[in-house]
Amino acid sequence: MLVDDAVALVPSIPGRRALLGLAGAPAAGKSTLARRLVAGVNDRLGAGTAAYVPMDGFHLSNAQLDRLRLRDRKGAPETFDVDGYVALLGRLRSERTRPVYAPDFDRRLDEPVAAGLVVPAGTALVVTEGNYLADDGPGWGQVRDLLDELWYVETPRRLRERRLLRRHVRGGRTEAEARAFIASSERLNARRVELTRPFCTRVVSPRDP
Repeated sequence: MLVDDAVALVPSIPGRRALLGLAGAPAAGKSTLARRLVAGVNDRLGAGTAAYVPMDGFHLSNAQLDRLRLRDRKGAPETFDVDGYVALLGRLRSERTRPVYAPDFDRRLDEPVAAGLVVPAGTALVVTEGNYLADDGPGWGQVRDLLDELWYVETPRRLRERRLLRRHVRGGRTEAEARAFIASSERLNARRVELTRPFCTRVVSPRDP
């Protein structure tokens, strides 16, 4: 089981924290799997052993996307603060004496939320997930070096796009607007992510926690 493998990553050396990354196309089920892994590790080893920190907290704000004229490409690599994410991973890996605060993403607001998450000092494993963890574009190439393992979450395209349609409609788009955004942006992002599959440690399914 994947939980067994996540438990095995929990380090026994004092002062060291392990980082497990989950990469995959939009709506592949990365966040669902990450939460299940964290819950499974905590059930086995005790509450607070593992924590979940998604990459989505590093979305640029809508104000910045408008300034950069990138609102219609939200979710593309250039619409994230990759340097901030890399810096956070470095802190998560090394800081074990103080809590580490991290931004979250509010889908209802469609905006990042500063310090929405906290990783307590005693946390031994952090599970992080995002589309571009295995990407080699500017800034992104540093992410892999900070992760102990990087798993690729694979899900059929039709299922992913059904999820994306529901997600965007719940977020306020009409069905026509959602379908247009999927066709013009989400598919481009998914194709880029799919090219990074060979750089991951292994390929997993969100149905097998």
